[in-house]
Amino acid sequence: MDAFVLLFTLGVLLAVGMPVAFAVGLSAVVGALYIELPLEALMIQITSGVNKFSLLAIPFFILAGAIMAEGGIARRLVNFAYIFVGFIRGGLSLVNIVASTFFGAISGSSVADTASIGSVMIPEMERKGYPREYAAAVTASGSVQAILIPPSHNSVIYSLAAGGTVSIATLFIAGVLPGLLLGVGLMVMCMGFAHRRGYPKGERIPFKQALKIFFDALWGLMTVVIIMGGILTGVFTATESAAVACIWSFFVTMFIYRDYKWSELPKLMFRTVKTVTIVMILIGFAAAFGAVMTYMQLPMRITEFFTSLSDNKYVILMYLNIMLLLVGTLMDMAPLILILTPVLLPVTNMLGINPVHFGMIMMVNLGIGLVTPPVGSVLFVASAVSKRKIEEVVRSMLPFYAMLLVVLALVTYVPAISLWLPGVLGMM
Repeated sequence: MDAFVLLFTLGVLLAVGMPVAFAVGLSAVVGALYIELPLEALMIQITSGVNKFSLLAIPFFILAGAIMAEGGIARRLVNFAYIFVGFIRGGLSLVNIVASTFFGAISGSSVADTASIGSVMIPEMERKGYPREYAAAVTASGSVQAILIPPSHNSVIYSLAAGGTVSIATLFIAGVLPGLLLGVGLMVMCMGFAHRRGYPKGERIPFKQALKIFFDALWGLMTVVIIMGGILTGVFTATESAAVACIWSFFVTMFIYRDYKWSELPKLMFRTVKTVTIVMILIGFAAAFGAVMTYMQLPMRITEFFTSLSDNKYVILMYLNIMLLLVGTLMDMAPLILILTPVLLPVTNMLGINPVHFGMIMMVNLGIGLVTPPVGSVLFVASAVSKRKIEEVVRSMLPFYAMLLVVLALVTYVPAISLWLPGVLGMM
């Protein structure tokens, strides 16, 4: 009954339109009162939940991504991607996906990826004969890579929700192959569409021009080298690399590219602080919510429920995927990671599933939720950027959903996709 009170309160508050962070916090208060847990204990959980050094990575990565997103990097990455795949039939759709790969490795945000790459690629694809809603679908599905490829903000949140038992650096490296697998899968499908529908080929870029494009984009791409190189060599922790990347992105945007006005910088800082504030409030309240769940022994009950369904871990993984896909369409990604990770990790640990592997399974599932109605934030951004109705974009998204589900199945049932690279680098 106590778990019902907690979850029912959360569901009602979300249904009436209360912001997720406050719905989580208020339902934690109601649950605590029901089980007679002192509210002082909740306050301790809230403060300890945000009093973690590793959390500094989130505002730094968000700021670095915001600076690069608005500083002209998207256009340069699109031009850079064109060198490699622009000359293939249907090349602009491939350019879109490759540019999303590069941009995701800088921003770590699917929403920023869709807004930045979409504003450049969707009008260009339409001009070359691609349906605008198809261009929006390519952009939205390609941006899911940013959830997996480092520096993913959500990997930081998962590490926190897992109680620090999984390092951020390991999660970053584990996301590389799943992210690239998703990108390659989408590119193969787009090439098939291009041949069947007769989408045009692009022109090969002359060597001298390609060299110029490369050096122009290199400054922005160095952000990826700083983040991953610093972590892999041990020069930086993930948090320190975020701070250095933030300084580098500011230097490149304001002093090298110089596409961004100094007068706009305070507005960008305000938007970043606003985003970070929302995230931190959510993390604090989610810590309190998780404590109440623990007092109610909800993780143990969930574990018993799933093990009662089957003793086959592959069947249980299928059930977990179905559940994550469903809830992913109803709530944003960060709160779901914070709420569900403490509940589901005991289940997967009992099955002998590596927590890094489960982290990638969760990322892919909830990433699909970002491009799925009714709540999919990335889908709404793609619709707004393309100026097409949600229904039109969703119709074009249908084959892309199929590819996303294929990638989900591979990541779920082939652990090596997530675990091989961290193992080779001695991180596990």
